[in-house]
Amino acid sequence: MKKSSFVAMVLGTVSVVLFALGMCMATIPEWDAFKPGIMFGCVGLVFGLITLIVWRKMEHKQPIHLNGKTVLTVVIGVVGALALGVGMCFSMVWGELVMGVVIGFVGIAILLCLIPLTKGIKD
Repeated sequence: MKKSSFVAMVLGTVSVVLFALGMCMATIPEWDAFKPGIMFGCVGLVFGLITLIVWRKMEHKQPIHLNGKTVLTVVIGVVGALALGVGMCFSMVWGELVMGVVIGFVGIAILLCLIPLTKGIKD
């Protein structure tokens, strides 16, 4: 394993754990930790951005340049992930199984649209 991959794996794991813990703290009312949960989630997001920057620097890659395709890709990824999460909430939290499955499938379809957008379609 390359050093850059190991560093990215460790930093990525820390960022995901912090973000997940923060979201649990913010959304589970029994924990009564909304504000600290939001702070943990934000720290997790910042660690995620740091992970991306450190990994790209260790791999000697150019910084990400923002253009229309990059912004569109991020927006589609966020919308797809939110749709999938809302579908899961409908199914597991609010007891609306059919609606949750439909919304979840829409989210999965949106996320699958990222493959041809990023990789392209070739013969």
